[in-house]
Amino acid sequence: MAISAALNNQSTSRFPSFRKLNHPRRPFSSTSSLHTNTTFHHSISLLKFQSSKSSVIVRLSGGDGSNNNNNGNGGGGDNGGEGEGESDDDGKSKGELVLALAQFGRSLESVPSDLAKAVESGRIPVSILERYFELEKSPFLKWLLQFGGFRERLLADDLFLAKISMECGVGIFTKTAAEYEKRKENFMKELDFVIADVVMAVVADFMLVWLPAPTVSLRPPLAGSAGPIAKFFFSCPDNAFQVALGGASYSLLQRIGAIARNGAKLFAVGTTASLVGTGVTNALIKARKTVDKSFGGDVEELPIVSTSAAYGVYMAISSNLRYQLLAGVIEQRVLEPLLHQHKILLSALCFAVRTGNTYLGSLLWVDYARWIGIQ
Repeated sequence: MAISAALNNQSTSRFPSFRKLNHPRRPFSSTSSLHTNTTFHHSISLLKFQSSKSSVIVRLSGGDGSNNNNNGNGGGGDNGGEGEGESDDDGKSKGELVLALAQFGRSLESVPSDLAKAVESGRIPVSILERYFELEKSPFLKWLLQFGGFRERLLADDLFLAKISMECGVGIFTKTAAEYEKRKENFMKELDFVIADVVMAVVADFMLVWLPAPTVSLRPPLAGSAGPIAKFFFSCPDNAFQVALGGASYSLLQRIGAIARNGAKLFAVGTTASLVGTGVTNALIKARKTVDKSFGGDVEELPIVSTSAAYGVYMAISSNLRYQLLAGVIEQRVLEPLLHQHKILLSALCFAVRTGNTYLGSLLWVDYARWIGIQ
């Protein structure tokens, strides 16, 4: 299939003449005779797109082919029926791509190679490319889009940064309030403990948004030498409930695999964060007792290993499921379609839902910690 595009910078309601569009060596006419066994076919379809900046006309033409007594079913060197169906779908996607590039005055060479390849191959819709161009208008977002992890998440959810800010902001407030409630009049004296606890909580909150967030997969395929387990988890979505793009689909097993993979990651994050936080807290307690003999007569060191393992298990199960449901179902499948054109209201509802989720998580952690005997 040959593709040619004509861009006309002046708004017009007319198509260019067919004489200009036809290839000089391939006339538009078709000939047929009862005295010959060969029929030449040449088909042209025109797609016209009109934007505020330019008029785009895409010419899709099929190749010549011979019949040779094949009941008139000749084609451009391929299976006629199959090729025609593929041409229709391919022509539609190519036309949308040409229109999007014309609207923004861009070329595929000006976008990251992974995004360009995904759009060209049809793995993601052209609307994702349009979102990329819109996000690039912000200097800060343009800088973030250079990083693959942020690019995949921002293209799937343009409010991703707002949600990270919400989660971390709520985490700082609730954790500080809990520390104040626990320490009362010793809050300022034990400010170093408070800061250590809050920092670890913010790191955990960031990862709880980052890992279960829906993404637009731009990763190149795995090497052929990769094992079956690696290939399986590579094919799983980042969020078990996220919407599949570009005509792709995820099986139930792949979605379960997404929960298991994120659970393993969150277990590692929770355990590490708790190890560092608990270790720093115990070190500060020892340092205070050494310097100030009157400090902390009733302050006990926390059990590092058991507390860290318990927190890792909690994040892998409770936090993992809650945040996957929150990002993949409540936000992406319910709130986003309903309030797509009302970003302020959408952000407010996301804030309310995430605040409620954080509060619920705090209650569940207290019950869980008491149940296993670490508090």
